Amino acid sequence: MRALLAVVLLALCGWWSLPWLKTHLPPQWNPYTPLQVTDPPGWMARYKLQRLSSDPAACLAVMRQAHEQGLVQFREVPPMQGKCPVAQPLRISGFGDVTLSSSFLASCPMAVTSTMYVVQSNAALRQAGIDSPLRRITHVGSYACRNIYHRQEGRLSEHATADAWDITGYQLANGQWLRVGKNWQQPAQASAGLHALWRNGCATFGNALGPDYNAAHAGHFHLGMRGAGFCR
Repeated sequence: MRALLAVVLLALCGWWSLPWLKTHLPPQWNPYTPLQVTDPPGWMARYKLQRLSSDPAACLAVMRQAHEQGLVQFREVPPMQGKCPVAQPLRISGFGDVTLSSSFLASCPMAVTSTMYVVQSNAALRQAGIDSPLRRITHVGSYACRNIYHRQEGRLSEHATADAWDITGYQLANGQWLRVGKNWQQPAQASAGLHALWRNGCATFGNALGPDYNAAHAGHFHLGMRGAGFCR
């Protein structure tokens, strides 16, 4: 009986405190504040991203706001049909000052997460002792209607729903390249930069797989939406 009373009292306290929480919590800690791509990574950002996956209009609103802020360039494209449908695909052509080797197709939640990743990348590089900002990303695609590891049988890959992005390299404003296949271990500064960008993926995406995961990822980072911070 006492336990039940305690639960009821806690529920009432939570209900009474809702108006105060909505107006006094910082946006990045407030579950009632819409997600912004400038929000820091963390459990609250993951929670808000998960909500966006079931709210297409809210997801698109986040992307439009990011576009107005000059943080991403994208366009809406028709839904993908067939074996690997994508209901609300967006074609990403750049992230503010960061150019791409080619545009890529992403689900709306993946587009939001990718933008958050790029927004946080310069801070990640600075933590690794690299002052030159990110200017270009090379990649080998996102959407591909196939099974995991191109197997004939098995579950569909995250790429089949445009929920993953395979990055092969990064170029900094000073011209330096950080290539996953060449610089994961050396030279030291490039390696530190790549490890920082990979950890940024761990903090932002549901999963981040790199060269230490297996031979299939020796030359690229796989950044995907499944999971809650799986990092290998």
